[in-house]
Amino acid sequence: MSTAIKRGRRVMPLVALVSAGVLAMTACSGDGGDGASGSGTFTYLGQNENTTIVDTLKTLSGDQCKTENAAAKLTPDAIPGTTWDQQLQLLAGQGGLSNFSMAAGTPSLMKQFIEGDQVKDLSTELKDLDLEDKILPAAASTIKALHGTDDLYALPTEFNIEGFWFNKKMLEDNGITPPETWDELVDAAATFQAAGIQPFSASGEQGWPITRLVGNYLFRELGPDALQKVADGDAKLTDPEYVKAANEVAKLGSAGYFGDAPTSIDYDTSINLFLTGKAAFLYMGSWAITAFNDEAQNQIGVDNVGFVPFPDVEGGKGSSDQVPANVGIPTMFASNGFTDDTKAWLGCIVENYGDTVLKDNGVVSGFKIDNPPADLPATTKLVQEQIEKAPSSVLWFEALMSAQATTVSQSNGGGLANGSITGEQFMKLVQDANQG
Repeated sequence: MSTAIKRGRRVMPLVALVSAGVLAMTACSGDGGDGASGSGTFTYLGQNENTTIVDTLKTLSGDQCKTENAAAKLTPDAIPGTTWDQQLQLLAGQGGLSNFSMAAGTPSLMKQFIEGDQVKDLSTELKDLDLEDKILPAAASTIKALHGTDDLYALPTEFNIEGFWFNKKMLEDNGITPPETWDELVDAAATFQAAGIQPFSASGEQGWPITRLVGNYLFRELGPDALQKVADGDAKLTDPEYVKAANEVAKLGSAGYFGDAPTSIDYDTSINLFLTGKAAFLYMGSWAITAFNDEAQNQIGVDNVGFVPFPDVEGGKGSSDQVPANVGIPTMFASNGFTDDTKAWLGCIVENYGDTVLKDNGVVSGFKIDNPPADLPATTKLVQEQIEKAPSSVLWFEALMSAQATTVSQSNGGGLANGSITGEQFMKLVQDANQG
């Protein structure tokens, strides 16, 4: 699982590490103790809190994947998300991972599974099935970056892009065109501030909508490998070129562009401020289109919502077509018990999941869509188009950091938004925590 927040069904910005200690296992695989390889079954394990994946699989089992289901019956089970990684570790240690399941919540655990050959290399399998082109390049790029590998070990059953959503009418009324560079974005904010309009709505309480801006600025100026260099020890967040990114965001906060008290703004309130016409820009992921498409929430009108990628930094090594993204809840196949029947299920899921989940739930996945619904809302269609044309992606600021550094970063993000902390102070706090 990666970063995302949704109304109703929530996926947190970065999955928290579960506590240590072993819990007694309940029946987590459809074939009992043998885990993945039950005869005549295709086992799926998910989280209680997420029903979209299993509901889509059930739909497929009675329709497009009816043949595969006859050979290996879909047998789903679920456990609480709060103990997800812990339970997966226990199952993996017993050789009992389900055939198909939601992937490990933290990249480090997924890397352990990959190194231990406990999850299937899907690049090889999809090539053999001639289905490589069904995974969108940006989605594949995100998963590979998250797991630190050149091969694909998970499927993008959900795919979220991030960027600046804007109030079209506000921009037009103030003579502003959608910003393509950072300088244009800052100039637009100054124009709105002078006109008595709050430029940005963001949850300083949660912090991550602010730290996202720091990470994206780094990617645009230093290139898409900027934070990988930090993870590898080849650079530090306290290096001058890294501090500059935090300082640029801190300048927005010092100028009051996030409002009077951004640290008191929670996630829902930040969405509401934008959808009630009280702020011009909202940096947010595409999961928010559920709210945009809800007439009760969206008082500015769905046709008045525009989108622009995080802008370029003049002279930078990155590009705005390297879209900030996350895969929400990726899914993996266990190596143990990967039979011909399991492979047939893999092929059917890759071919049909994206169209089905989009039609039934309005969820944008990382699969190529062959038959989009005719009544697809404008914002959903916009996201789908952005995803399909994106050649690659970048992760979020804390994606490769330790759990401690993630907490420190997001706890202090609000300080950048209200001007109470400098970029230098912020980066030192996060760097120190990441080293610890």
